[in-house]
Amino acid sequence: MTVTDTLPPAPADTQSGLDFDAVLRTYEAVSRVLPETPAWSYPLLNAEAGVEVVVKHENVQPTGAFKVRGGVALMAALSPEERRRGVVTASTGNHAQSLAWAGARSEVPVTVVVPVGAPARKVAAVRALGARVVVEGETMCESLAHAEALALREGMRMVSPGDEPAIVLGHATVYLELFRRHPGLEAVYAPVGSGSGAAGACLVRDVLAPGCRVIGVQSSAAPAAHRAWTSGEPATVHSRTRVAGLAVGASFALTQSVLGRSLNDFILVDDDAIQGAVGLMATHAHTLAEGAGAASLAGLMADPTRQGHCAIVCTGGNADDHELAGMSAGISARAAVGTDETLNC
Repeated sequence: MTVTDTLPPAPADTQSGLDFDAVLRTYEAVSRVLPETPAWSYPLLNAEAGVEVVVKHENVQPTGAFKVRGGVALMAALSPEERRRGVVTASTGNHAQSLAWAGARSEVPVTVVVPVGAPARKVAAVRALGARVVVEGETMCESLAHAEALALREGMRMVSPGDEPAIVLGHATVYLELFRRHPGLEAVYAPVGSGSGAAGACLVRDVLAPGCRVIGVQSSAAPAAHRAWTSGEPATVHSRTRVAGLAVGASFALTQSVLGRSLNDFILVDDDAIQGAVGLMATHAHTLAEGAGAASLAGLMADPTRQGHCAIVCTGGNADDHELAGMSAGISARAAVGTDETLNC
């Protein structure tokens, strides 16, 4: 993206709204930079799940995750003054990479605050993309607070991982492509951290596929969004999940405003189930997924009501070392159980 790539102007009455027309305008900007990603079905995975499963492959994005769409959309929505001053955010990795990648293309300075213990490979990728990295805070909530303080002190534009319309609209373009290519879907399972992706799914589904169910999936060890959706009140929890991409300790008002009215169901799965889904993606869908990228499959497998034509989104392939080790161990264990002694010479 160049500094001249901006979103088409919105009508005056929808400037700050989250609606389908805004998704279409955002897709104009996103599609100029990022090609449509594939969505495949795999016979082995279908057999294991007992339903037909379409996998939307956001792991093939240039940053390895769907969040780059939000970064591109955000940069396109900035004013010239905001571009000059730069942006700051907090992230455990994929949101950070999305802003760093899009910022480098747009010549916008990017600062990212990451918590202590953020995946080293993702932090290194953010630095390699040219962003300034500040390590501060034991949790994402603490990192966000530090980012907000930096924004005030240095005059940068604060970018919330969840309460940011351009980010939600950018993430919604995943589902615009999915529903256009697969109009007969009966259920879509969307992983939830901040909830921007699931909210985007609802915005598109409401217009293109109103009969399709959108089901959120979150780690039971970091259930802030689930708790807010269930109670209708903001929620803060202590995140205990091993899945970095889902390690969000607070709900976000903007995404909850969409999820509260449009999300059909919300499933909690434990980290072991997510790790199992990482292995299943590798063995049954030829796909390297990080934990957050496999969470939607874990949710589908945990849903006793699953039926018909379903879709999951592999939101990212940036697996960290413990996810890779866990995947290897899981595959080895399944291979040992499935060994056919008659094949041994």
